[in-house]
Amino acid sequence: MADILDLLSPQTVLPRVRGASRKAVLSELADAIAVQAGLDSSLVFDKVMERERLGSTGVGEGVAIPHAKVRGLSRIYGGFARLETSVDFEAIDEVPCDLIFMLVAPETVGNDHLRALARVSRVMRQEVLRKELREAHSVDAILGCFAGPAKSEDNAA
Repeated sequence: MADILDLLSPQTVLPRVRGASRKAVLSELADAIAVQAGLDSSLVFDKVMERERLGSTGVGEGVAIPHAKVRGLSRIYGGFARLETSVDFEAIDEVPCDLIFMLVAPETVGNDHLRALARVSRVMRQEVLRKELREAHSVDAILGCFAGPAKSEDNAA
């Protein structure tokens, strides 16, 4: 599985999102990933929303990991948003989410999609990382936060 930082690019890291709803946040992240991947943003958004309707991607502790498989992708893409105001993602712990890590993968990717999802989930469970991300207010600061856990995750795996 690729490093967390391999999934992100500076263009898909949104440090100060003011989305008023889950749809607004997902739309903004879908737009950023679509531009990076060279796809129509409505295709990415529609697939992510289709997955959201199947069940909550709010994993707890203020974290959501929306994800989907999207036709036309050549690799897995990630996007991250730190929200100024938390949004209800119907998380299992009922805590609104302010840290959103979106993953989109090719339809034919197989198990790599699940491995990427598991890796992001493991990294986002780190309390210290969540605290650092909530205090990070720039793209570089957020990418720096992910650099530490990504490396420590390699040692733990």
